[in-house]
Amino acid sequence: MSPLVKLALPIMGTSFIQMTYTMVDIAWLGRLGSAAVAAAGAASFFVWLGNALALNTKIGAEVGVSQSIGAGLIDKARTFASTSLTVALALALVYGVFLFAAAPLLIGFFGLNAAITHEGVTFLRIIAFSAPFILLNATFTSIYNATGQSKIPFFINLTGLAVNMVLDPFLIFGIGFPKMGVAGAALATTLSQGVVTSLFIYEITGPRKLFKHFQLFVKPQWYYVKMILKRGFPASLQNSLFAFFSMNLARIAAEWGYLGVTAQSVGAQIEAISWNTAQGFSTALSAFVGQNYGARMYGRIRNAYFNTMGVMAIWGTLIGGLFIVFGGEIFGLFVPEPEAIKEGAIYLRILGFSQLFMVFEITSTGAFTGIGRTLPPSILGITLTGSRIPLAIALTATSLQLSGVWWSITISSILKGIILPLMFIYVLHRIVQLHRKCE
Repeated sequence: MSPLVKLALPIMGTSFIQMTYTMVDIAWLGRLGSAAVAAAGAASFFVWLGNALALNTKIGAEVGVSQSIGAGLIDKARTFASTSLTVALALALVYGVFLFAAAPLLIGFFGLNAAITHEGVTFLRIIAFSAPFILLNATFTSIYNATGQSKIPFFINLTGLAVNMVLDPFLIFGIGFPKMGVAGAALATTLSQGVVTSLFIYEITGPRKLFKHFQLFVKPQWYYVKMILKRGFPASLQNSLFAFFSMNLARIAAEWGYLGVTAQSVGAQIEAISWNTAQGFSTALSAFVGQNYGARMYGRIRNAYFNTMGVMAIWGTLIGGLFIVFGGEIFGLFVPEPEAIKEGAIYLRILGFSQLFMVFEITSTGAFTGIGRTLPPSILGITLTGSRIPLAIALTATSLQLSGVWWSITISSILKGIILPLMFIYVLHRIVQLHRKCE
């Protein structure tokens, strides 16, 4: 088994664990009805924004730590790790307070009925307390991945998932506790994320320290803060805008009733089967490319990129085919209502045509991250993802109606999946040429 695959498998497992948190919640909430799923789905867009915010320090740590290790600068790698955690905590505290205070305004944006809006506000205010855990856990995970120790975050996150799976039925349905419904799902997630953070802190500061003389939080040095944000901010901005654009698409979908929001929120989580796998390989590729970029081993970067794209081509084609053929059956596993299944099946079948191109885009983004050039994929992603809103408005005005929203997502994903790989191949070629001239 190649070093890249050994690194990628635990990262993929960790990505699937993060996906499973939400899917377990949806599976339980689906038994309460599609209205409960819509409430949690509306709030989940702001959890998505929190994960986008975490990319500032997640990617900053991945690039800084991996390239420093590749160059043999262990002290620098340690400082990048501590600074990333410090910045993550500061960002999380600000975002958590914002979510709690602004919850009624944020959920009200979707224009859902009063009962669903109330449930969504409750869910979001509880989730606000998990913001420090979510951002710190993402940063801890990236630090270990960058050092090649991807198994540790896998097992820690797996423990958190087990806690969440145990708590969900007890808190949602009131088995041994007062019935909390949607709020119970939010509380289970918050508690389990807190467990994960505690385990990470013990692991990184305990007897098996990742770095000697490691400090969890430090007084930030401007150089490291600047480098972390310089590398992480473009991707963070891209994903934040991606979440914002998706919220607007959900608002358009809500014009056909809350089932449109249900179809999008549940369908997106099912689709995560595809992009979480790609994200696992992308993160592994980023760490692998970062270390070899620091060591100036460009041939290994090229080989790793094309090998990873080959694996992703098989995966994207397989998942896309399953969505197209079995969309209704897959959606029905989570929300068993006939009308919800009908809308969800349409969503998955249309998105099935974009899965191959989506995994190409995600993989190429990881390659760009490894060489420290996060701006090109961000510019392309923001531009084409932003085009979904006017495209959706135009398509929904035709006979496609609600399906026009889903086609706007698929069309933009196909374009990103074609353009970004070509951009990376060109940039890598230019880097190799410049290196040869300098020799």
